[in-house]
Amino acid sequence: MDSRSLLKENASTLEFVQRFLDPFVVVASGILLYGIRFESWDFPMNYVFVLIGGFLFCLAIFPFFDMYRPRRGASLWAEIQILASAWTVVCAGLIIVLFATKTSTYFSRIWIGQWAIAGFVSLVAFRVTLRVGLRFFRRRGFNLRFIAIAGAGKLGRDVANRLAASPWTGLKVIGFYDDDPRIQRQVLEGVPVRGGLHCLPKEVVELGIDQVWIALPLQQDKQVKSLVAHLSRLPVQVTFVPDIYGVHLLNHSIGEVAGFPVIHLLESPLSGVQGIVKAVEDKILAVLIMLLAIPLMLLIIIGVKLSSPGPIFFRQLRGGLHGERIWVWKFRTMKHHTEPPEKVSQARPGDHRITAFGAFLRRTSLDELPQFLNVLKGDMSIVGPRPHAVAHDEFYLQQIDAYMLRHHVKPGITGWAQVNGWRGETGEIEKMEMRVKHDLYYINNWSLWFDLRIIFMTIFMMITGKNAH
Repeated sequence: MDSRSLLKENASTLEFVQRFLDPFVVVASGILLYGIRFESWDFPMNYVFVLIGGFLFCLAIFPFFDMYRPRRGASLWAEIQILASAWTVVCAGLIIVLFATKTSTYFSRIWIGQWAIAGFVSLVAFRVTLRVGLRFFRRRGFNLRFIAIAGAGKLGRDVANRLAASPWTGLKVIGFYDDDPRIQRQVLEGVPVRGGLHCLPKEVVELGIDQVWIALPLQQDKQVKSLVAHLSRLPVQVTFVPDIYGVHLLNHSIGEVAGFPVIHLLESPLSGVQGIVKAVEDKILAVLIMLLAIPLMLLIIIGVKLSSPGPIFFRQLRGGLHGERIWVWKFRTMKHHTEPPEKVSQARPGDHRITAFGAFLRRTSLDELPQFLNVLKGDMSIVGPRPHAVAHDEFYLQQIDAYMLRHHVKPGITGWAQVNGWRGETGEIEKMEMRVKHDLYYINNWSLWFDLRIIFMTIFMMITGKNAH
């Protein structure tokens, strides 16, 4: 047997073993913590039962989070997020069982808390070790999947380049297949063009090809149908790479509607269960923050009134979800003045309209506190793309192609763009383009953990007061 195919042929065995190693890692961390905390390895039966319960919960719940499917191209962070969700459900299930059976008082709460943390850390450490080990073997030619690309055009070459730049995935391109006679037998991006599309089915068997990636232009749909028909008779995985990457995508995914396979190009990630999670997160955090901030807001109200004559609050019509107009509230930071309805002048460094107290509020972002009322009302989220004045939306819509994609989710008090320095004035098109780029990254990669990360980064920036005026 070829040693390079050893891990590949035992991939299903590795997956099966991993399903049992995860619960063992969790139990081992609980046993170790008990021995350290109580300086004894003599386990009472109630602790034995809860450890067995943890084992069984992991065994039953983890597969529902799709934790054991191949993740050659997925990032470690994405895997950790899934792991955190699954482990949270396991811990919640165990706690519910303990309270339901009225046995929670028989356990050390400190030990349970430590086990919850240590179990997660141990699972992450196990995943990291497994990834490092697999990458070590894959970089040396073991555990490979051999890829043939149908189509040697721009899209096919881009696929080959990206896979070559990621050897840790274990995906090795061994040949292009294309009907263009001008490139036959040439070497493109370090990969040979082995022949036309008609040669591919035969060489799947001869060369031991594991996967065929079809990267043909949309106008070659007849060739795609014919190729898939021939490959369907062979034991090979077929992946279609749609020629859609010249357009802006938003949370794109594959689904099925009325029996038809469909590719969603522009879709909000915050719908269904995820939308409910986001809404609950917003409401709970908004209520907690408003309650904690009441004394501070009273002081700010006094400061605003003493800083200059005028109202306490400033409100502005801005673009909300799906482009709908919403009133956004802030503490007033400027001297009271009026502007024509069609004109919105952004604050600039050294702007004479900003009061001394207003400059402090802007630097610390405390002027945004009233927007938690917008969150409670449902107009905004705590985290999301910052809402812009309607006049700015209308202007940038004409200047930046993907600008309105950011309106597929509710605007936020803070966002990924803001914690990366793209806050404050955006007078130049390039600055707004960078803000939009970060907003779309947030939408495409949303998760509860991503939101919490941005919130913590925002708190840090409030202390340092960067990029605000």
